[in-house]
Amino acid sequence: MPENQAIGQLTFDDAEIVLKRAQRLLNAGDVSEVVKTFTSDVVVRFADFPETYGRPPLEAFLRARFARQKNYRLQKQLRAVSGNVIVCYWDAEWEDGNDGRQMEGRGIELLTMRGNEIAKWEATFNVWSKGDGPSLPIV
Repeated sequence: MPENQAIGQLTFDDAEIVLKRAQRLLNAGDVSEVVKTFTSDVVVRFADFPETYGRPPLEAFLRARFARQKNYRLQKQLRAVSGNVIVCYWDAEWEDGNDGRQMEGRGIELLTMRGNEIAKWEATFNVWSKGDGPSLPIV
């Protein structure tokens, strides 16, 4: 599918359903079910991680992520819908699986839909130890 080709027009209600489903499955840590919400040829551009293609690398990424993020608590908030693209803001809390630190994060996601599945997941985020607050790399 060409990047600029829109498939259908999503409504805000459609987008809310997608985000609520993602939030529910991610909060449950149900990687197998999360992966099923993506197309088989999904493109993932998640922050500074290498771009991946397809469900197998997505599943490996999510399994590694949830091994590190214990008791993940996520909230997604719809910001915009344009054609088949959903824009959302998210914030989350979890315990670091390596050292038990309480963590927080937030970010922005662009979800390009193909039918009822996510064909492209683009995300950026910030993360920090709870209580420290985010810091800017610019001094």
